[in-house]
Amino acid sequence: MALAKMSKTLEESPNAHINKTLIEKYMSLPMPEGKIQATYIWIDGTGEHVRCKDRTLDFIPDKPSDLPIWNYDGSSCYQAEGHNSDVYLHPVAIYRDPFRRGNNILVMCETYRFDGRPTESNKRRTCREVCDQVAGEKPWFGIEQEYTLLDIDGRPLGWPKNGFPGPQGPYYCGVGADKVYARDIVDAHYRACLYAGVKICGTNAEVMPAQWEYQVGPCEGISMGDDLWMSRFLLHRIAEEFGIVATLDPKPMPGDWNGAGAHTNVSTQAMRDEGGLAEIEKAIAKLSTCHERHIRAYDPRGGKDNERRLTGKHETSSIHDFNAGVANRGASVRIPRGVADEGKGYFEDRRPSSNCDPYVVCEAILRTICLDE
Repeated sequence: MALAKMSKTLEESPNAHINKTLIEKYMSLPMPEGKIQATYIWIDGTGEHVRCKDRTLDFIPDKPSDLPIWNYDGSSCYQAEGHNSDVYLHPVAIYRDPFRRGNNILVMCETYRFDGRPTESNKRRTCREVCDQVAGEKPWFGIEQEYTLLDIDGRPLGWPKNGFPGPQGPYYCGVGADKVYARDIVDAHYRACLYAGVKICGTNAEVMPAQWEYQVGPCEGISMGDDLWMSRFLLHRIAEEFGIVATLDPKPMPGDWNGAGAHTNVSTQAMRDEGGLAEIEKAIAKLSTCHERHIRAYDPRGGKDNERRLTGKHETSSIHDFNAGVANRGASVRIPRGVADEGKGYFEDRRPSSNCDPYVVCEAILRTICLDE
């Protein structure tokens, strides 16, 4: 019955009505000599959603600075007033395009106002400055991006329309049509990230049915934010083709269901070297002194989204308290058991929400553990 309901819902999605095979005769047309298509991608004024638009180039760029600065209507992206709406796109990272393939590219961009100031949602600029300051410590990050797949009506994919699935338990890393939904999207996204050059390193079904996770990293410095934002673009773009919505809402279903986070794994060279556990413990001690500041940085609404998720239940810590522990998934910061046994490695900050800005998260952590700010 669940599969029949899912099929009916997908038929209600406009994108699901489109015959996807028809586009192949157009996409297989040869490109004119020396021409490529570039998709410019940016973060809009919400600080959690991406936008994109395409242009034709008559050369193949070697680096982001080869690409032209472009602009868009910021008043339609919550970033400018209509009487002065131009916002400028500065290319900062290039990825291969898994949709058009060939020499076509995806371009991650920073956003700037007409007077050269970064927009409110451009958090990359200050993150890059901090990453440059601490480059000698070789900070590595890995982020575990959780998300939930929804029908076009906002209901988790595969859930009964007038009820709920069975209690959590069999769904995490599950196998079988009664336990996981839309693995096709997950596999397509995984392969697209690898093709594009995103440093994706794994994926799994999560605790709540229709909830999934993928991991990006380890990435050094600013590339963590670039790769995670690009992976999110690819996720939304692929789900769009299937007529399904991928949401990063940190608590999409109230009640006795797990929320979604972006657990952030962190290490410096000193933590990875022999005796690194002592450096990890020093970093955690620093984090414990500025819990409230980090909570404000860990979701786009200054902690309001995390209030719904960090309740002390469903494998979370309380938003009001800081705690740390070895192999404790109910802690603010977790030291993996293997790290404690080996005496070196990394720690996991479990507080960032699924819709966090990774630039903000990485900057906040580096300022605390490396710059003592």
